[in-house]
Amino acid sequence: QVQLVESGGGLVQAEGSLRLSCAASGRTTGGYAMGWFRQAPGKKREFVAGINWSGSSTLYADSVKGRFTISRDNAKNTVALQMNSLKPEDTAVYYCTARRNPLVVSRLEEYDYWGQGTQVTASS
Repeated sequence: QVQLVESGGGLVQAEGSLRLSCAASGRTTGGYAMGWFRQAPGKKREFVAGINWSGSSTLYADSVKGRFTISRDNAKNTVALQMNSLKPEDTAVYYCTARRNPLVVSRLEEYDYWGQGTQVTASS
């Protein structure tokens, strides 16, 4: 089992920045890809960004490309999401996730572990 705990959410004005962090604990050895999804009220949970086990490959949703950056530190068992130029439409609960496979993907069904989520609100 892997436990994931997010931090760093909050309220920011449009065009501002936030940095989300996710700490993994438990059975973190074995090569896990990790990612971030988000869910706005009344909408389905959607992929935001993902990173492979080594950190050499990343994926981004089109809506965040050029604004968000995902990174990881395997020595510290952490993954981060740097969010710049935030827009009101980025407002959502952001979830950290991990899958028992080193390759990064964007399908929600491919991920095995989820954090509790952290609220991000970008006000206009």
